[in-house]
Amino acid sequence: MPSLNVDHLTVRFAGLLALDDVTFTVRPGTVHALIGPNGAGKSTCFNVLSGVYRATSGSVRFGEHELTGMSPHSIAGLGVARIFQNLALPPHATVEDSLLLGRHRLTRTGFVAAGLRLPSAAHEERRHRARVREIAEFVGLEEYLGRPAGSLPYGQQKLAELARALCMEPRLLLLDEPVAGMTADERRRVAAVIAGVRDSLGISIVLVEHDMGVVMRLADTVTVLDFGRLIADGAPADVQNDPDVVRAYLGEEATP
Repeated sequence: MPSLNVDHLTVRFAGLLALDDVTFTVRPGTVHALIGPNGAGKSTCFNVLSGVYRATSGSVRFGEHELTGMSPHSIAGLGVARIFQNLALPPHATVEDSLLLGRHRLTRTGFVAAGLRLPSAAHEERRHRARVREIAEFVGLEEYLGRPAGSLPYGQQKLAELARALCMEPRLLLLDEPVAGMTADERRRVAAVIAGVRDSLGISIVLVEHDMGVVMRLADTVTVLDFGRLIADGAPADVQNDPDVVRAYLGEEATP
């Protein structure tokens, strides 16, 4: 897996400086948390990484590829998958068919062959559905594959979105508040799956999350933003006790 290198990234919207000369590196096969108070610039950074926003200056490199200026479709084609905070599953499609959408970029059969149900198309579909079932089992959704996605409880729908992203066979996974709105049990379950994605599949993960318990349990490295500036970057325990981080979150000095 290649590393993700964010180098002197700056984003301006008219007179607003959303990101100010931000630099950090996501090491291969690690969970890298991007945290900060509301308005810190986390979503802006995610939007640049996934191609939704263009950087004003600076560089984002994923291995040998320069991502700044690339379209979201092209970035996804490099193996970068993103999960948004809001649910985006087709509610009436089955979980299996919803996950199959994640295989789209890996599909080689043409439109005509698929429409005519040629043997090559049928073989490829069987192969993709087999992989979908493997990934569903990995995240614990195998028993729900035949159910409409919209009928699942909220926490399981979030897991289905994670599974759909994994169906892309990503090398880098961008997770935007993956446990937001969940119960404690749901948060633990999703956190365990995310840890498994890193430990078993070796996929690099960039995580934006407000639940500091989840961040401190999962993250190998934490980058902290405040008003678009990087104020801390390092191991979770070191960042948690950094006076600038405590001040940003609580408005006070760290306890000696």
